[in-house]
Amino acid sequence: MEENLIALEAVLGPLDQPLVRARSGEEAMKAMLRQDFAVVLLDVLMPGMDGFETAANIKRLDQTKDVPIILLTGTDADSDYAYRGYAIGAADFLTKPFDPWLLRTKVNVFLEMHRKNRRFEARTEMLADRVAELERTVERLRRQGAGG
Repeated sequence: MEENLIALEAVLGPLDQPLVRARSGEEAMKAMLRQDFAVVLLDVLMPGMDGFETAANIKRLDQTKDVPIILLTGTDADSDYAYRGYAIGAADFLTKPFDPWLLRTKVNVFLEMHRKNRRFEARTEMLADRVAELERTVERLRRQGAGG
């Protein structure tokens, strides 16, 4: 619902991160295949593919399987919603109305983890490049020693 999206944007705006709106599970899946996400918030009740089905599809794809998912649902949720969410791989589950500070804090934790993972990947790549460079140097020195 539009008012829910506006409310989420207001809550998450102070994090100063790009937010992507999706009004359905299908839209969410398309967006996830086009760009990298640090965290996904999914409402359990969405038109077409519901939040559970969307989350399951996200977790099935190699490209998106590691993206943490926070499921959101109304207060009239079935008692097994949380169980179903965790069973398909959701990282967290919040019932509306949720505390804006709590949601912002949870999202910020995932954003920080994403930033740290990116730094780790960059350092790993840099070290792999350095190891390859050293291996080439060792091989060159070996050939020079064998020829001399």
